[in-house]
Amino acid sequence: MHTLCARGTMKPEISAAVGFLSRFMRIKGHVNDRQLQTFSQTLQDILAEQYKHHWFPDRPNKGSGYRCIRINHKMDPLVGQAGQRIGLSIQQLYLLLPSELTLWVDPFEVSYRIGEDGSICVLYESHPSTNGNPSVSTGNSNPASSVAQVSPMVDSHISCKEELLVMGRTSSAKPYMMTVSS
Repeated sequence: MHTLCARGTMKPEISAAVGFLSRFMRIKGHVNDRQLQTFSQTLQDILAEQYKHHWFPDRPNKGSGYRCIRINHKMDPLVGQAGQRIGLSIQQLYLLLPSELTLWVDPFEVSYRIGEDGSICVLYESHPSTNGNPSVSTGNSNPASSVAQVSPMVDSHISCKEELLVMGRTSSAKPYMMTVSS
């Protein structure tokens, strides 16, 4: 896996995002441990390759749209590739993952929204330090932890506050304002 690029590491953020998706697949079942490990490693490799020229720790919002993982009426193609690697069809992935999910993988923060009207929740957050290594301040779990940690399934209409109880998140929802420029 490409864990380093010229602009800094992205491994903790990718691990947090992949771990989050993997937990859904484990909870819903129909995927054995070996398949789940292969899915996780494949998706980490795909994301690292995809993001290596779109990772800007000095300007974390730059490239954010490119790094967004989106599942709605279409399956995210990168998630689809990792699923196909373990023999899952797009239809099977839809059964295992939330039908409406947006996952933003940015330097120092991974956040998500389940449902179009859901709250934006922070899954992983760190702060850059002077020595170049980020310091983790909050998050759902240790991003380097294995996918063997199981969290209860999240209902698609649950709030961040309820997710805090269900999934054990340690950070609260953050207010975000979406802007569009022409």
